[in-house]
Amino acid sequence: MTVILSWYHINMSEYIKLLGFVIIGIVLLWIGYSLFFGKMSPLYPFLPWSKRKPLTGKAGDPQICPVCSMNLLKGDQLKTVAFPAREGSVDRIMHIKGCYNCLEKGLPRKCPVCGSNLSIEDFLVSRMFERNYQKNHVHVLGCNKCRKV
Repeated sequence: MTVILSWYHINMSEYIKLLGFVIIGIVLLWIGYSLFFGKMSPLYPFLPWSKRKPLTGKAGDPQICPVCSMNLLKGDQLKTVAFPAREGSVDRIMHIKGCYNCLEKGLPRKCPVCGSNLSIEDFLVSRMFERNYQKNHVHVLGCNKCRKV
């Protein structure tokens, strides 16, 4: 059985093969684009259409890492240690190590209170106020150098 496509005669089995090659080609193009230009690409933070903003944040602003001042995207988390609250206290002491960018990528780490440079072992001392129906509030007191623990 032959199917007439415009001016060229193709068997049905050849038509199905051609359609299969086109579908496989489209899938391979999509995978290649995702690997090189998608969110999983190592180049993603440097691409112009990525949502990563430059290091222009101020340490006290929301969604900003207090250690390296990098803008945090949705899903980015800080590495912290929160200690239990004292009896009758409304706040907890918390140590902030930093985000992925300042711990793994080696961005400059700086204390927002005293301005001293921090090594990987250093951390920020802060108070965390837990709220029932709102996000928790964190107040940075200083680093382990300027604020003795």
